[in-house]
Amino acid sequence: MKHEEIKDLMEFFDSTSATSLKIKNGEFEIEIEKKSHLVTASEVVLEQAPQVIVNKTEAITHALPPCEPTQSIKSPMVGTFYKAPAPGSAPFVKVGQNVKKGQVVAIVEAMKIMNEIEAEFDCKIVSNLVEDGQPVEFDMPIFAVEKL
Repeated sequence: MKHEEIKDLMEFFDSTSATSLKIKNGEFEIEIEKKSHLVTASEVVLEQAPQVIVNKTEAITHALPPCEPTQSIKSPMVGTFYKAPAPGSAPFVKVGQNVKKGQVVAIVEAMKIMNEIEAEFDCKIVSNLVEDGQPVEFDMPIFAVEKL
């Protein structure tokens, strides 16, 4: 990446609510982290209402039978999520599909670079947690999956 692109990336990162960002493209790798003393809604423990669901991942976990523990494929960076290689083309994966480790499941565009997101393990796609074209944050779950 060029100096100006890194500067633009840092400004973009600073303008988001994300707290960390890691990008790896070939031999180039950058990791940025914000330190914050603010408590987010997902970090709050509600003692009076233990059944409250705080985020989508928990909602999906509670919706599944207890015998099917779920994991997720997460976005490795801040950017825009795309489920297909091009507008109008078939998505990389569909709900119910089995996916092999290393198989491309989506694209996250960051700084005009299309980054393929690969499955880190063999799994079955349980649900898509992000809509096409939606912004995603670092470590944000994008697919709920069952490990195979």
